[in-house]
Amino acid sequence: MSVTYTSVITDELKQQFRDEGYFILPGVLPAEHLELLRSECGGFIDRMNARMDEQGTDVLGINHRNKRYFVSNCYAQRPILGKFIFSELMAEVCRATLGPNAYLFWNQYVVKCAEQGMKFSWHQDSGYVHPNHKPYLTCWITLDDVTEENGTVYLLPYSRSGIRTWVQHTVDPETNDRVGYFGSDRGIPVIAPAGSIACFTSYVFHSSGANRTKNMRRIFLAQYSSELIMKEDGVTPWGGTEQFLKDGVRIREQ
Repeated sequence: MSVTYTSVITDELKQQFRDEGYFILPGVLPAEHLELLRSECGGFIDRMNARMDEQGTDVLGINHRNKRYFVSNCYAQRPILGKFIFSELMAEVCRATLGPNAYLFWNQYVVKCAEQGMKFSWHQDSGYVHPNHKPYLTCWITLDDVTEENGTVYLLPYSRSGIRTWVQHTVDPETNDRVGYFGSDRGIPVIAPAGSIACFTSYVFHSSGANRTKNMRRIFLAQYSSELIMKEDGVTPWGGTEQFLKDGVRIREQ
């Protein structure tokens, strides 16, 4: 797969990320990478359904059968995804947000099923990790056009939340979601075509609505950190350990 790449991140977007914690890149994925991410999605949903079958349940963590799926550790199972995860596009995103050093921290598919896709509560991605880490980068990559009708993400910029630090979250017993924001601000909906990326820090509060359409809403989530994030014991890695950028240079390519 040969992909031609052109720089897409302006100084204004970099400043917005520093000031507000996010920016959006509409329609930036090369067609080859969009097709790759789409083609792998169904297999991960099938694997999660098989795990549910084995355990005789319709709920595993925050996965709810035929409603919403959060299927993680995808690159380890399907290394071909590295063609996108370690691409020059993602290298530029990491340089613009994290700086010269970056590690792959987490990756997963996030899918809301047709007509039943559940909402997801207000949270920081860091709310699923202990407080002793630097904020990392979330890249919310659209595999379908996203709208308020099909359950897009809503972002709460720093200037509107007033929060730039880790916040203690509580667990919703009905959904297993972690919830950290209880205010009335609905946030900014990401309305974007397939192949777009919403880039935001792990301290930015976000939520998503239900999918009320007749089609799935598919997202690939790639998260990167500027340093290895360890568990609270300081010894065991929390997520990935594979370095992507070193001193600004892409040292990991697929």
